[in-house]
Amino acid sequence: MKSPNSKWIYLFLLALIWGSSFILIKKSLLGLTAFQLGSLRNIITGIVLLIVGYKGLKQIDRSKWKWIALSGFLGSFFPAFLFAIAETEIDSAITSILNSLTPLNTVLMGIAIFKIATTRRQITGVIIGFIGTTLLILEGAELNPNQNYLYAGFIITSTLMYAANVNIIKRHLQDVKPLSIAAGNYVFILIPAIVVLYFSGFFKASTFENPELGNALIYVSILSIFGTALAKFLFNTLIQLSTPAFASSVAYLMPIIALMWGVIDGEDFSWLQGLASFIILFGVYLANKKNA
Repeated sequence: MKSPNSKWIYLFLLALIWGSSFILIKKSLLGLTAFQLGSLRNIITGIVLLIVGYKGLKQIDRSKWKWIALSGFLGSFFPAFLFAIAETEIDSAITSILNSLTPLNTVLMGIAIFKIATTRRQITGVIIGFIGTTLLILEGAELNPNQNYLYAGFIITSTLMYAANVNIIKRHLQDVKPLSIAAGNYVFILIPAIVVLYFSGFFKASTFENPELGNALIYVSILSIFGTALAKFLFNTLIQLSTPAFASSVAYLMPIIALMWGVIDGEDFSWLQGLASFIILFGVYLANKKNA
């Protein structure tokens, strides 16, 4: 029986791990393409989780497998590629801030799909969040004219997928062990990831001539083992310990860690982007206040 306060431990630990993931993606992209990074991340994570959690697969009820498959593609497979593609154009710190839209989208999806009642405060929070997002993207495009901020759409799409995944786990997989969910996801993800890696050009001679490849493989391995495999287990546990809104609120804390890494790595960040970030987080807070 876990302590009622254990959810906070999971929350802060996840913020530290996932907040560091964005700089690891950035460093991995120095030696890998976005599709190579996304597929390797899925493959390494899948191997680790299936080795550790394969025994739990037998305990999963047959009726749950369709939800585990959907959870896997929405919560892991597609976002791994979308984040990598986005960071080919957008700084890692900005990516982390845009990712903070996840809890806001969790509320929106709960209202639109699951018919969860809403309040005026939550609607206000959604509006404020979108204003902050728009301001952040526009200021980022002006501050970094060499970066294509249309790629922010890949991050926003990922936050919608994450929001759907949170609701799926809470509503349909509440009685499945977190490690079994994580391992079960990769029963469906692993083969498609291998196919993508094969067609990504990873096995061509030119890839192995890149002097940055060795470091990139180290970074993507750390990202996969800690930022995905361990984090998925912790996140699934957190969802079952709390509510979808509370679990997705890890996105409030991740930008603090990611911004620290971004500044250390020399990324530009203006006061107006700081203001836009605060507006986003305040809007997300309002939108989730009822259920957190």
